[in-house]
Amino acid sequence: MEIALNALASKQANPSAPTPADLTITVRDERFNRAAAPRRWWAGDPFGTAWHNALSATFPRGEAFFIEAVKAHREGADPRLEAEIRAFVRQEINHTREHIAFNRLAADHGYDIKAIDKRVEELLAMTKERPVIFNLATTMALEHYTAMMAAEFLANPAHFDNADPEVRAMWEWHAVEEIEHKGVAYDTWNHATKDWPKAKRYKLRTIMMLLVTFHFFRNRWTDSLELLAQDGITGWKAKWGMFKYLAISPGVVRRIVPAWLSYFKPGFHPWDHDDRALIGKYEGEFQAALSPAE
Repeated sequence: MEIALNALASKQANPSAPTPADLTITVRDERFNRAAAPRRWWAGDPFGTAWHNALSATFPRGEAFFIEAVKAHREGADPRLEAEIRAFVRQEINHTREHIAFNRLAADHGYDIKAIDKRVEELLAMTKERPVIFNLATTMALEHYTAMMAAEFLANPAHFDNADPEVRAMWEWHAVEEIEHKGVAYDTWNHATKDWPKAKRYKLRTIMMLLVTFHFFRNRWTDSLELLAQDGITGWKAKWGMFKYLAISPGVVRRIVPAWLSYFKPGFHPWDHDDRALIGKYEGEFQAALSPAE
């Protein structure tokens, strides 16, 4: 039985496209966190727990936004890209479901994440009146963030070594699929802007990355500090602990800086760096959950 999207299936695929011709996007219908997990699930550490809880709180609305932004530009796509978009949508729907479950556990432990959800809702409301191509450019930049962090998490398992096993499994599963579909929004962008001058395309995608970066870190920093305050950690202790977690040890933000800078290279494509070997490290864990991508 066919269990994945094989890019070779479409004879109309562009052989010069940066996305690997043999790329497989697999929909893994996994379920996690239906039982209790520790309050500070990230190795008992409040800072790693706060950062990932803050990220997770944004995913249900954020991934719905990604889906709509990509689907809005699929008209006229070649069969290969159409199939990739369908697989992308199914993966993101599953991610949304699992992060809703995870967020429910966080709430059960007493964390109030409603303010985070409200902030995301208000930001997304501001996108309703702007051209939809801006939403795709935003999605493309944020998908690069998820792919960068996913690659870092899988390349350096120490990030989750002592985390709750089921929570760790969820983040690894999510990371695998973020790497797999990291080029879909970008390829959709290339399709949607194929008639634009190169300078215009470069200008919009890089300016949008700078704006996304500013808002992403400002809001996630605020979200994390709010969650730490709910854990009784405030002031400079909270700020230093959060900075240390992000920039020093384990330093996930510091570690993704080179990948972030690569986005500004003329002619950049997410698959300039083929990191599918990271997926292979975890494929065996998910074989029982594989389902068709289309």
